[in-house]
Amino acid sequence: MARPSPAHRPAKSPFGAHFSAGWFARRRRPATARSVLAGEAAAEAARKSSQEAPPEEAPVEPEFPVAGDEAAAAFFDLDNTVMQGAALFHFGRGLYKRHFFHKRDLARFAWQQIYFRLAGENSEHMADVRNSALSIVQGHRVAELMSIGEEIYDEYMAERVWPGTRALAQAHLDAGQKVWLVTAAPVETATIIARRLGLTGALGTVAESVGGVYTGKLVGEPLHGPAKAEAVRALASAEGLELSHCAAYSDSANDIPMLSLVGHPYAINPDTRLRKHAREHGWRLRDYRTGRKAVRIGIPAAAGVGAVAGGAAAAVALQRRRR
Repeated sequence: MARPSPAHRPAKSPFGAHFSAGWFARRRRPATARSVLAGEAAAEAARKSSQEAPPEEAPVEPEFPVAGDEAAAAFFDLDNTVMQGAALFHFGRGLYKRHFFHKRDLARFAWQQIYFRLAGENSEHMADVRNSALSIVQGHRVAELMSIGEEIYDEYMAERVWPGTRALAQAHLDAGQKVWLVTAAPVETATIIARRLGLTGALGTVAESVGGVYTGKLVGEPLHGPAKAEAVRALASAEGLELSHCAAYSDSANDIPMLSLVGHPYAINPDTRLRKHAREHGWRLRDYRTGRKAVRIGIPAAAGVGAVAGGAAAAVALQRRRR
């Protein structure tokens, strides 16, 4: 499929393969020109931001990363893989506190978060989240949202990072490898989180801006599903990486395209479809949500799931009863 020429790409800002056979091959959505554009834009923004992120110094014994392998890197999904819940929901809470929007908008964000925790990611849900976020930031300056994002991370996100997943990321850093977040969240939010965790950088959804002000439009489409795989492929090519040496981590079956690209795919806190796919293909599993699950698959447990809001807590309780 022909890729759009640079001359026809909209102005952008830093905001925002092979596939296995079987049921996924019948159901996957192939990469489109917009997916490729979104992936390439995310890779370009990530490379620009990566120089700002020195790795953390806390040592963690690596599990499998080979020290000194310059052709290797690690790619981590964000929502429910690195962090409990959706980054956009937490960002929305912080913007509401700062009077960016009204209570009815907060209620919509809360419902999106509850649905996300119960049902996981899907294209329709991601479109709702995208439209909500774009309507809120339209007309605001990039620098303003970056500054606010730093504050919101401290208020709502820092305590929701899974310690187990963070240790996995640190293992790659200790082995001398670069570590990237790969998420549908705006690339500015993702970059803040990556920097705070001491990671290399972030691939995220890239939004359009003119004169440093958001237009309310995206470059391509949200970095979701096939677009994530395109972003990883583009970044690996630019960085001189061998994907067979790389690792990828995600909780969602929507990220099977990304996971299938690398030689070391991990299912982290997996949804039902990803857990099944991982077992069928011999992928490694990690689950940090509850002690019960961790014991069942023989891995360390994190401290458990905290509620991000009253509604989200009720949703988690309902989900556990159904299991």
